[in-house]
Amino acid sequence: MSSQQDYYQTLGVAREADADTIKKAYRKLAMQFHPDRNPGDKAAEDKFKEAAEAYDVLSNSEKRAQYDRFGHAAFKQGGRGFQGGFDSADDIFSSFGDIFGDLFGGGGQKRSSRSRTEPRKGADLRYLCEISLKDIITGLEKEIEFETEENCKDCNGSGAEKGSQVETCSMCGGQGQVVTRQGFFSMQTACPQCRGEGQMIKKPCRTCKGAGRMEKSKKIQVTIPAGVDTGTRLRISGEGEGGYRGGSPGDLYVEIRVKDNDKYERHGSDLHTILKVPYVQLLLGGQVDVSTLTSEEKLEIPKASQPGSQVKLAGHGFPSLRSQRRGDMFFHLEAEYPKKISAEEEKLLKEIAKIYKLDETDPKSGFFGKKK
Repeated sequence: MSSQQDYYQTLGVAREADADTIKKAYRKLAMQFHPDRNPGDKAAEDKFKEAAEAYDVLSNSEKRAQYDRFGHAAFKQGGRGFQGGFDSADDIFSSFGDIFGDLFGGGGQKRSSRSRTEPRKGADLRYLCEISLKDIITGLEKEIEFETEENCKDCNGSGAEKGSQVETCSMCGGQGQVVTRQGFFSMQTACPQCRGEGQMIKKPCRTCKGAGRMEKSKKIQVTIPAGVDTGTRLRISGEGEGGYRGGSPGDLYVEIRVKDNDKYERHGSDLHTILKVPYVQLLLGGQVDVSTLTSEEKLEIPKASQPGSQVKLAGHGFPSLRSQRRGDMFFHLEAEYPKKISAEEEKLLKEIAKIYKLDETDPKSGFFGKKK
């Protein structure tokens, strides 16, 4: 194996690559050339050692700086013996146990040795909350109920009956995992005696039956501010799952979902609706009574309004979470025609038709079609 090959080329990364990129590149090569995947292949074993040698230098900021400045010459005087690299795969496993713990389930014992009895934060929870369009304008206080879990109060999460003690597992020494090796291959599995807990409970708590945790139904009051929208997430600190063994609780994330409304639509901060207006009033204009989401208002219809045009009612849309401005409300006008007309109405309409010189005998031009 030549130790003079450029380490960046060995790992296939650029010289400016960050630590995560270097680690990912090494993991990929380690998986490709691992001795257990290439039994008896001397070339693969050499590649495996070359990759480890390159990673050992480039993953260490001090060594990497020396290498970038002096190249391989930086390690010719002592150090870790880079003239020959690593002596064996076992040497590599012992140096990069965390890498192989992730890849192959072995060598990661150091990282997994954190006791499961240490305080640990509870999980964050998500709650989906449906509100109406009106709620967006006014905001609201809402009581929500959800299921969570927390430490058993009788045993304080230990799982052991009061007065008894939790004992360290004799098989794994409290690690929660055991490691077996076959040649270069290491396998790390949950301890069969303590089931990965690292501890043994001789007298389980009667309340939680040794689980240390209890399910709980929880009710809290949530303030939903005006101006929210579908997808808005409100973080309620400390209202998530209870912490483990004295750890802090998680957070609750309330996700907003706005219910559809058959009559109104939201477009950003503006509110839109359809307003049916008698055709005569579209022509003559004037005030009409309209309903917003929160009030009754007067709306001025301009003269000679066309069906499909829109009229704005300023300041009756939605508030914003980030500013004091409130959107507007838009009424899309539709002409409303009577199903029947009286003789007087017909007479007046015919007079109007004469003004427009409409030939009522011509079905293509008249209001009323061809006479029978």
